[in-house]
This record gives sequence, C-alpha cells and structure tokens, in this order.
Amino acid sequence: MKSKTFGNKNARRPANYAAKASVKNRKAIDSLVKLLDSYSVVAVVNLESLPSAQLQRLRSALGDMQIVMSKKSVFKLALESIKKGGKHKNLDALASSLNGMPALLFTNQSPFKLANVIQRNKSKAPAKPGQTAPYDIVIPAGPTSFAPGPIISELASVGIKAGVEGGKIAVKVPCTIVREGEKIKPKVAEVIAKFNIQPMEIGLSLVAAYEDGIIYDKKVLSVDQAAYVRDLTSAAAEARALAVEVGFATPDTIVVLIGKSSRQAKHVAKEFGIMVPELAEELVGKAGLEAQAIEGMIKFPDSTAPQ
Repeated sequence: MKSKTFGNKNARRPANYAAKASVKNRKAIDSLVKLLDSYSVVAVVNLESLPSAQLQRLRSALGDMQIVMSKKSVFKLALESIKKGGKHKNLDALASSLNGMPALLFTNQSPFKLANVIQRNKSKAPAKPGQTAPYDIVIPAGPTSFAPGPIISELASVGIKAGVEGGKIAVKVPCTIVREGEKIKPKVAEVIAKFNIQPMEIGLSLVAAYEDGIIYDKKVLSVDQAAYVRDLTSAAAEARALAVEVGFATPDTIVVLIGKSSRQAKHVAKEFGIMVPELAEELVGKAGLEAQAIEGMIKFPDSTAPQ
C-alpha cells in the first residue's frame, strides 16, 4: 500500500525536481548576466525592514533604474558567470556585499547620483527592539515634558540620570544609551520613543556599488553634499590666496595681482622720491598740509602793533 505525506520536508521529491530547479536558476542567472552587460553601474541594496508599500513607491521614484530580487546563491552565480566571461573586472568582489535581504539595482547613472536618489527617498522611523543603531543615540541634558512619576526609575534603568526641576523631569547629564552598531534593547527602544527620537530610516539601504572595476562602499557613497560644497569653497579660497601670495597669474587672480603690483610700485616711488602722475596729487596735498603746519608753528610780527 502506498502512503502519502503532506507537509513533510523529508518526503521523497520527484526525480526531476533538481533538474527543474536548476533550469529555473539558470534562466534567472542568464537574465541577470544580460542586465549586468546592459548597465554601467550595479549596486547591492538591502531590503530588510522595508515595507512592501514603501518598496513599490521606491520603484516609481527610481525611474529608469531596475531592481531585481533573488536568492543570494543566484546572485553569486551570476557574478561568477560574468567573471568567467572576462568582462567587468572585479565585479565578482561585489558578492561579499550580499548581506541581509539583498537585491541588485541596475542603472546608467553614477554611483553617487544613485546614492543621492536613494537617500532622498528615505523617511525617518522610530527604533524597534532588535534593530541595529545607525549611530550613537544620545539623550541630551535639560528639561523634558514628562511629569514626575515612575518614569524616573524607567530612565534610570537605561542609565539616564534624571530629577525633578520646576515640576517636570529634567535629564541631569547627557547620556549615550546605545552605541552605533549595537542592538537596540526593548527598554531602550521605549525610552527613545518617549523622547520622540527617530533614528531609523525606511528606504533602500545602499550597501555598495560597482562601476568600471571599482567598488564603492556605503561610507564612500554617503557624501554630505552641503559639507562637500563648503569644503570645496574653502579649498578654492585657499588656493586663490596661495596663487596671489606667490604671484601666479590666473583669470581669478590677475586683477588682484595687478592691484597689488600697483600699490607696491607706488610705495617704492614714494620711498625714493620719484615723481609719477599717480603720486603728484598726493604729494602736492601732503606739501600743502606740511606748509600749513609750519606756518602755525612760526609767530610772524603783527604789522599793526605799536613800534
């Protein structure tokens, strides 16, 4: 008598099961290889903790970019296949970035523009227990809106020193309740929420991007554009000042250099008493002032005084 087993993972699978799975994977790998050949940039993103509704909105915002989800093993086989073909040097090294719930994103935009698009489409969210802190989370010192009560012991349980000031709870000293990279404990998550701190971001998490044989990790790609512009402006100002100091003529320094040279030439002429048109008016004015001063110092006889 034959027996059937339902829902038993150890049940015997059909003989052609492995072949069917292999064909399915082969098609997925071939499809990925075509995409890798068609786009100049491929990035690894992590979809962990990303709600499906948010993912759908991101698909619309990404425009001509393509995002593909599959198994890590399929991604790795596709990257290895490209390596064997001799194209896209160093692309297989991207496999080490396939962490969490990875997906591949394909685009012809630069990795930095891609990172900017992804960052613009993120939104803030409260911390949940078990999540990893993206940075040091600090509770600042100062007054709060909390009324006195059991919350003092709740704050103390996570290392926050607090007391009552003016009828409200006040944090006495700043407290780092979780460090970057640490898992957020349930009690810590509750306290963070009470202070209305939203340290997490909902959106695609860019892990790394590949272009022309170079792999850029997320730290390189997460450029603060405002800080970058400030640094660039400061560097340009310092370079201009140095060029003026050493007398290096450029379209940006020539006017300043001519003005500087004119002032220096005028100073030399004045020092050696060389009369030049630029000094004539100044010297005449100076001579007049000196004559007036001398006249004031000399007492001339009064012609009307009795002899």
